[in-house]
Amino acid sequence: MLTFEDVTKVYDGKTQEVRALDQVNLHIEKGEIYGVIGFSGAGKSSLIRCANLLERPTSGKITVNNQNLLDLSAKELREAKQNIGMIFQHFNLLNSKTIFTNVAMPLLLQKKPKEEVNKRVNELLDFVGLSDKATNYPDQLSGGQKQRVGIARALATQPEVLLCDEATSALDPETTKSILNLLKRVNQEYNITILIITHEMGVIREICDKVAVLDSGKVVEAGSVFDVFSQPQTKIAHNFVSSVMHDEIPDSVYELINTQDVDHQIYRIVFVGESTGAPLLSQIAKNFNVEVNVLFGNVTELQGTPFGNLIVKFEGEEKEINRVIMHIHQQEVTIKEVLADVS
Repeated sequence: MLTFEDVTKVYDGKTQEVRALDQVNLHIEKGEIYGVIGFSGAGKSSLIRCANLLERPTSGKITVNNQNLLDLSAKELREAKQNIGMIFQHFNLLNSKTIFTNVAMPLLLQKKPKEEVNKRVNELLDFVGLSDKATNYPDQLSGGQKQRVGIARALATQPEVLLCDEATSALDPETTKSILNLLKRVNQEYNITILIITHEMGVIREICDKVAVLDSGKVVEAGSVFDVFSQPQTKIAHNFVSSVMHDEIPDSVYELINTQDVDHQIYRIVFVGESTGAPLLSQIAKNFNVEVNVLFGNVTELQGTPFGNLIVKFEGEEKEINRVIMHIHQQEVTIKEVLADVS
């Protein structure tokens, strides 16, 4: 549906070139919600602006429905862009126009018949829950309502792809949740493919099927949300995941553990699916000569699958602790030793 092939974007700086995107490769399947996360300056905005050629990449290919946008004539590109909607961080509404006209604008620019415009705009305002605001102006709406208008406007031309540029970063947490729920409805009811860029891992966890981590213009990690959250492979992905999973030992607790004159080892145990409900630690305490102390832990749900993450301390002789670790491996539960520099 939407593919980036070796996409590079270079800007001319005052003293040297700035490589905002560096050989980016992504493939987003039809009907997916795909998230791209990264810190400020990672290249997220350049990526999403290249997706509909608001910015032309320096090199590479951007394909939508097997059509390379970079090969199209100006007329063909205008037609192709009608299939790509976009919503913005700061809404980009026309303050001098009513909500109805803001939503209708893409259709008015296409000179669609008045009856068709009225029908489509009213349908969309009803879909986003703003039927009663048609004659209002943007300044009379809250931030969440403005973003709903932005979503309705982006859907006016019935696109197959929706680009979301930090769509919730200007909103409070409760409003963010309502907007993400609306985007889920857009995806499910209209079967629209969504590409969303964000610096908030909570957004990725809440809405996305897959995620790519962008750093200095490069994709450093990509995969399903479950895989990246449960087993991040890079330091930057681990930091993003930790920001919402809260699975790290605070320095004060770790220092307290190290001051105790007791043989102990600290491990991270990851439970997935049915194993989340198994009484594993209780079994260990009963059957092995090892004391178990849970330092931190949580159980959550990732893409409909239970996911538990515990940090535990085992106290006892090394031989007995090794027996415990072997037992845990036999239960098909992941266990990894936590090193001293964990925090």
